[in-house]
Amino acid sequence: MEDNSKLEVSFMTIVAVDRCLALVEALAANPDGCFLAELASGLDVPQSAVHRTLAMLMDRGYVRQDPASHAYLLTLRLAAMGFRFLEARHLPDAAQTVLDRLAQDCGEYCRLSLLEDARLTWVAWAQGAAQGLRYDPPMGRDIVLHATATGKAWLATLPEADALQLVYAQGFPVPHGMNERAFGGRLVRTIDELRAELTRTRERGYALAEEEGEPGIVALAVCFRQDTARDAPVLGTVSAAGPLLRLGPERRPAIAERLHVARRELSTIWPIWKRQRAQRQPPEAGQANRQIAPVPTSAES
Repeated sequence: MEDNSKLEVSFMTIVAVDRCLALVEALAANPDGCFLAELASGLDVPQSAVHRTLAMLMDRGYVRQDPASHAYLLTLRLAAMGFRFLEARHLPDAAQTVLDRLAQDCGEYCRLSLLEDARLTWVAWAQGAAQGLRYDPPMGRDIVLHATATGKAWLATLPEADALQLVYAQGFPVPHGMNERAFGGRLVRTIDELRAELTRTRERGYALAEEEGEPGIVALAVCFRQDTARDAPVLGTVSAAGPLLRLGPERRPAIAERLHVARRELSTIWPIWKRQRAQRQPPEAGQANRQIAPVPTSAES
């Protein structure tokens, strides 16, 4: 009986953690806030359980309640934690320099993503459009693999079965929890179309998304690897995107060439940076078992 009780407590703890993370993700997807009933309905969880979780998150400074509307919103604490984490990962300054130069050369919005645990995440950007139409997408969006140049660039490096499994897991043709109207009219909708698109990506040497992830937007992307060897593991992608009015077929080869220049530079930079990190002095005696630094309270953030 005692073992069963322990298992039940462990299971309930897992459920509570899963519910808390789902609640945070729902609030992150709705920056204007959500009402208690909306959250409970969307997560298929009793309002009483949602309210208890929200109260805990409010006590920890991750959620606030608008005094006028009574809607629940995320605070900036999670964003601050994300910035601290990225800073701790020490994205090489030279990588940002490469991205800045690429944006200036292309005159468009450029981004760098990193691959971790079979997931791409945008971590850096540079705006090269000095005038006219500017494309300034939010960095926090999920990368839809089959609808973005960034995603297709990576998928094209994988065995077909692995690529299709990743796409299906994310949701195809419209990812789970996303609105179909947010995508462009040329979104890939069948597996045959996706196979053909990945073949074209390999043949041309770069990925292209034309009014797929968003209406009126064109993006090009290439992968960069952990070193300059052709079979080295993929580390991430570098991309350029802008309005279709500026990124017509005639401009794309030149932008693709600039992306390949950036790719080669990034593949050269990364192993040097990794060696430099590995050569850092080890912690002094007594520091190896130091306590983890406490997370700042919301007042300190």
